[in-house]
Parts: sequence; structure tokens; C-alpha cells
Amino acid sequence: MLVTLAQEGRDDDGSAFQYGLSLARKAGAHLTVQAPAGRFHVPYTLITGLAQSIVSAENRRIAALAERVAELAKAEADFAGVVCTVESPQLYYQELLDRFIAQARVHDITVLNAEPSPTETYWDLIEVCLFGSGRPVLVVPKNRSEFACERVVVAWDGSATASRAVAAALPLLKAAEEVVIVSVSGEKDLSNSIPSSDLAPHLVHHGISVTVSDTTLGSRETVAAAIEREAVGFQASLIVSGAYRHSRLRESVLGGVTRSLLASCSLPLVMSH
Repeated sequence: MLVTLAQEGRDDDGSAFQYGLSLARKAGAHLTVQAPAGRFHVPYTLITGLAQSIVSAENRRIAALAERVAELAKAEADFAGVVCTVESPQLYYQELLDRFIAQARVHDITVLNAEPSPTETYWDLIEVCLFGSGRPVLVVPKNRSEFACERVVVAWDGSATASRAVAAALPLLKAAEEVVIVSVSGEKDLSNSIPSSDLAPHLVHHGISVTVSDTTLGSRETVAAAIEREAVGFQASLIVSGAYRHSRLRESVLGGVTRSLLASCSLPLVMSH
């Protein structure tokens, strides 16, 4: 498992690390904690001795913060009996994203904090991991520090993306006491999609206790809100969903179920593209 903390050693909410540590402890998994430090540089047009000195001092400060976060994470994992590797690379922004993706591709799952604001840097980590790692991502909202998957909701629209998300989450679904497959109608035509009733036997063959819930959108309700409504009614502790991406223009105008779930869902999300 990979947990990446906020850049520059700052993390206002430690849900992802605590949740990931809890999951690693219960699963007997190896945990890698990445505490990256962004590296600044002085533009060529502004190079002076003073500017270079200020930037160098700031880079050292950020690196020290990241290393401290990594050390604390390692100590806490050791105390919890979890085998843990830590790293605190200091790289320029794009290099940090590249390093993050490289790590995500060689881990079974990546655990990240839910993004508090779509304009903040941390959103990039979620996006590049969802669409660039080929691995599932577990996104943890605030105030969720203890892993639980007794009751799990699978958001299902019959698509290949939803199918991949179910396959990626199969170990978690097998560990659940009860799983409900939720399909939401009213937002798009699902008449030619594989129905949730066809997915249910597949999960039953894996020894999973499963039920089916088909729901319709309420007045002015979004698909994301309907999924969360069903999850809350089911008293779920986890939601499994495919991750969908539109063009930048379309997404900025129309939004999207994936972005809405990430922005507002109060439950941990296991997502895969």
C-alpha cells in the first residue's frame, strides 16, 4: 500500500495515513509512506545572490519538514507493528508527480486524503493516480481514521470502468459482511447496460453476500448525491465506484459524478479507471 502525504510536509488532516495504517495492520500489508517536498527554483531573469540564498533556505526548510513527517510516520507504523518504508523526495513539481505515479504503479492500492479544494495542488495527485497509475485509489474524507468495510456500496452503471472498479475492490468486497449494488437511473439511458442483477451472481460466486438496489434521481438530485443517499441509508462504511473523466472544457461546464463524489462524499471511496 502507498500513502502519499501533502506536499512540503504539511497535512492539515491525517486521515489518509491513519486510515491506511489501520488497513495495513488488518491486512498484514507492507506500507510505503511518501512525504514529498516541493523544490523551488529562481527564474533566470531574477537570479541574484540574495534571491538564490532565500530560495535555498526555503528548500532546506521544506525538506526538513518532509523528512520529519516521514520519520513520525515510520515511528507510528513501527509502533503499530506494520512493516513500513518511508521516503521524502525533494523534486520539482512535475518530477514529484512522476515519482508519485511510478510508486503507485508498483503498489496494490494508493490511499489519499479527499481534496478540500479543487484548486489546490493535492487534487493533481488524485487525478494523476486515478487516470495514470492503472491501480485503484482509496480516497479518505476528513475524520475517517479507522478502516472498516463491514457494509459496502458498489456504484454500478454497467460500464467497463465500473467493472474494473469491482475487480480491483474484490478483496475488500470479500471481507465485507454485506454488499449492495446501487444503480441510479434518470441521469442517462441504462437500458443497454449490463444490469446490476447480472453482476450480483458474479459476486455471489466469490462468496459475497450481496443485494441489489435500483434507485432513481430525486428532484434536482445529482447521481453522486443519490449514491451517497443510498450508502447512508445502507449504513455503509465504504463506496466502490469507477472513476470517469471528461475533457477539461466539458468537466468545467458539466461537472461529473467522479468529481462530485470526491468533493462531497462523507465516506471513503475506492475508485478505479
